[in-house]
Amino acid sequence: MNLSVKIFAALVLSVIVGLVAGPEALPFIKLWIAPIGTIFINLIKMMIVPVVFTSLVVGMTSLGDTTTLGRIGVRTIVIYLVTTAIAILIGFAVAGIGQPGAGLQMLADGKVDVKEAPSIMQVFVNMIPTSPVDSMAKAQILPIIVFALFVGVGIIQVGGERAQVLIKFFDAAAEVCYKIIALIMNFAPIGVFALLLPVVAANGPKVLLPLISVIACLAVGCAIHAVAVYSTIARVGGHISPMDFFSAMSEAMLLAFTTCSSAATLPVNMKNLQEKLGTSREVTSFVLPLGATINMDGTALYMGVCSLFIANVFGIDLTMGQMMMIVFTGTLASIGTAGVPGAGLIMLAMVLQSVGLPIEGLALVAGIDRVLDMFRTCLNITGDGAVAVAIDYSEKHHGELTA
Repeated sequence: MNLSVKIFAALVLSVIVGLVAGPEALPFIKLWIAPIGTIFINLIKMMIVPVVFTSLVVGMTSLGDTTTLGRIGVRTIVIYLVTTAIAILIGFAVAGIGQPGAGLQMLADGKVDVKEAPSIMQVFVNMIPTSPVDSMAKAQILPIIVFALFVGVGIIQVGGERAQVLIKFFDAAAEVCYKIIALIMNFAPIGVFALLLPVVAANGPKVLLPLISVIACLAVGCAIHAVAVYSTIARVGGHISPMDFFSAMSEAMLLAFTTCSSAATLPVNMKNLQEKLGTSREVTSFVLPLGATINMDGTALYMGVCSLFIANVFGIDLTMGQMMMIVFTGTLASIGTAGVPGAGLIMLAMVLQSVGLPIEGLALVAGIDRVLDMFRTCLNITGDGAVAVAIDYSEKHHGELTA
């Protein structure tokens, strides 16, 4: 049986068992089953730093020159930011039609403790690691990317036999990382079941039904964005049929849906794009780690839906100026949002503050944020894959286009 099918079967089984077991079984589930899911997540996280660093260095040295790096980098960032802005607009459109929260008359009965979103300049400052080792220990992806880029440029500048020694070392190290990831993924169905079971058992249908309109709007918006935007990028930019693209992405999409972590899904996404779609290592090694850090289309769409939802609940009519501010703020905020569970609340808090919406509104979506996180993370990593295949195709035909 295909691994993607096994993962999906585990997902469905966890929902069924969770609904049958209910909150009464939660102490047993948390004690004996949930830790298995934590172990699975830890195994994946164990490989994030090694695979990002070694693959990025290999990708850099494979590009051969800094001109190619600059060309890919600028093109990748521009596409990421444009698709993020489109995602927020789709979120507004879907929420405008669905009107989540309209007539709900809910009042926030609690406050959510959310860290203050960093300023754009602070994001740029934090990109430069004072200690690469410390950044690796804390799994800070963006500083690791910057350090890996400098190492790759340094190796290119050295050249000759000495550079070849390092290139072969990092190439072998990256291959070892891929083999370890393949071993870990054999346990994915068990990990998925153990991760979702406590979530379903704790929440059940009673918690989800009052806010089903928000979940439905986000799910529909994510589906529209994936089909309309990513299919177009894969077909036009990467010359890959949407069916082939989504088939190759299915394993990573299901893992992202379960783990709610772009960073945790990164190693699997890199492996699948290279093996199933033939995307070059040098492109995936650069585009995907960068996307896991700054490409937050799912989170951006979530901000559009949740902003309108909170405005409806509190009886506030958003002006066109406020909506445009949400698009602008959300697009920039995506650069500094880490691909970890719950990071969307940081961006949402920043957006609510920028347009004067009640920050207490966070309490309304915090209860179902884990469910919303599944959809937005799945969309995030799908976008990373679509951009990667498009950039890879353009690089493979760069010589033909410029000739």
